Amino acid sequence: MTTNTPATRNAADHPLLTTPFTARADAREVIEGVDLTGRRAVVTGGASGIGAETVRVLAAAGAEVTVATRRPETAEPLVRELAAVDGAGPVHTAPLDLSDLTSVDAFVRNWRGPLDILVANAGIMALPERTLTSRGWETQLATNYLGHFALATGLHPSLRAAGSARIVAVSSGAHLNAPFDFDDPHFEHRPYDPWTAYGQSKSAGVLLVAGARRWAADGITANALNPGYVLTNLQRHLDDDTMRAFGVMDDDGNVTPLPYYKTPAQGAATSVLLAASPLLEGVTGRYFEDNQEAPIVTDAEDPTGGVAAHAVDPAAADRLWEYATQALRTP
Repeated sequence: MTTNTPATRNAADHPLLTTPFTARADAREVIEGVDLTGRRAVVTGGASGIGAETVRVLAAAGAEVTVATRRPETAEPLVRELAAVDGAGPVHTAPLDLSDLTSVDAFVRNWRGPLDILVANAGIMALPERTLTSRGWETQLATNYLGHFALATGLHPSLRAAGSARIVAVSSGAHLNAPFDFDDPHFEHRPYDPWTAYGQSKSAGVLLVAGARRWAADGITANALNPGYVLTNLQRHLDDDTMRAFGVMDDDGNVTPLPYYKTPAQGAATSVLLAASPLLEGVTGRYFEDNQEAPIVTDAEDPTGGVAAHAVDPAAADRLWEYATQALRTP
């Protein structure tokens, strides 16, 4: 029985949504038997890692999937693989550099027809030095959040046209200790820290789905997730000392996941659950991990899981939506 306590209620004061799937369920398991024929999906960063697993499972269930990635040629092996799968929906590639608004705008202009599923999966993590885009945006914030915000708002008419569309934002537990800094989001005044910058960008992604409640009347739902610990290309900017400190690299440079790490197929499970499971019909503005809705936690609790209160605050979500809207308008 669900009790009315902070541990089992979120900011909207509703019981936490539970599913029958464990933390070790893989992406195919969470939508077994679901037919996505006729549905159209976009997966950013879908050429590798949990993005590629998300593409595999959505396409295998019959969806038409567009892999949106900076280098479309890297997704061609995946396209060929899925073309040989009986019953799989067609898989396309399209160029998309989320750190470049010109690229985002081109993707939006080239899109035709309704869009049922948008998985904001692409991301970069812990750039060792502060780098800026041509617009002066810190690169992690530009790629992980502002680019996805531009993509989602640009595709809003297509999502609305689907009648019942879903947005899925891949976040991270790194958001827990890094609220969005409205006074200095691009580290112009505070010292740059790779993990603070990454965590801030992931808090922003959760706030994006909280802000997307304004689209509920359009039949659009939006939810965020933490995929868990997974070894993928996301770690490409980490040096060997950092990988050893995490316990996933030995003295000889061999990379091996720790026992609690997930495979890419397991890491993609929560993304696929939110994108396509009937259990999420009509559910919006929530945060999931290990295939379950996560409770809200506060900084005082020194949390290791759950969703931070700062990432689901409606006022912060509205403020960030306005900030991002203005940022996109500024040359």
